[in-house]
Amino acid sequence: MGIYVEIPIHASMDELWEKTQNPQLHQRWDLRFTQIEYLPRQGEEPQSFLYRTRVGFGLKIDGQGESVGERDGDGGARTSSLKFWSEDPKSLIKTGSGYWKYVPESGNRRADEDPSTSLPYVRSGGDRDDLYVRFFTWYDYETRFGALGKLIDKCLFRPLLGWATAWSFDRLRLWIEREISPEASRDRALVYALSRGTMAFIWFYHGLVPKLLYHDRAELDLLSRIGTAPEHLHAAATFAGVVEMLFAFLLIIFWRQTWLLWVTLVLMLAGIPVVAVSAPEYLRAAFNPVTLNISLAVFAAVALITRRDLPTAANCRRKPTNPT
Repeated sequence: MGIYVEIPIHASMDELWEKTQNPQLHQRWDLRFTQIEYLPRQGEEPQSFLYRTRVGFGLKIDGQGESVGERDGDGGARTSSLKFWSEDPKSLIKTGSGYWKYVPESGNRRADEDPSTSLPYVRSGGDRDDLYVRFFTWYDYETRFGALGKLIDKCLFRPLLGWATAWSFDRLRLWIEREISPEASRDRALVYALSRGTMAFIWFYHGLVPKLLYHDRAELDLLSRIGTAPEHLHAAATFAGVVEMLFAFLLIIFWRQTWLLWVTLVLMLAGIPVVAVSAPEYLRAAFNPVTLNISLAVFAAVALITRRDLPTAANCRRKPTNPT
């Protein structure tokens, strides 16, 4: 089964075509490619290109492809078909093919007006509201490494590639509609992920290690200071540890939800005066609630600030409504 991704973008056809067909612009927003280079073209031959993807740790994967763009279709629609292959032995993809299609539409389509055809999206302002383009892609490929390659593709690579395509499409939408450069979207998404991921780690670690596994003496003392009965201290520490670990999982599962960030911010700031009143000597310790709580509160604030207009794969449809 191939990969399908669709998104509505408020843009002129020419602007969207330029940002997707110009290799220097394409490589800026598409997470799947680090570098795209067009080769010299002879007459009406398909446009050949080279692509490179850096996968980290100094590794890169090279491949080739050919694309054919049809500028004038029915109703002003345009299509760009392509085939691609890689002789790089590190590449899971051996050969594949697909297309991009651009279908102009008009009207202020909203996600709640026609559930059968609408997509969630952030409405832009200005003169673009009456004109948008349904931009969608479908592609499929064959894999290397036999049965193992097929298993890796099904369980990991194909879902990740589909997500990367959808995330990139929304990144392109933000570039066109909001004038947020792909580089700015990348940096903001990274800051958001680091701040939220670090919060989740801290919640999980402090729930697991000092509370659940070891019932740290300082944790038990703080629980005692705020009124927990001595016979219930260990049970309270265990309960608090489980709650903190669950909260960490919620931060990851509900990645875009802000209420978890607000809860973190309020709890951390409120916890400082509670400790100051009930156990002020802990504020002088080398590792103390002031630095921990303020750090978590700042991470929450950073995530709240950067979450606006972040690219998200959720803004794309992943299955075609009407096969095209």
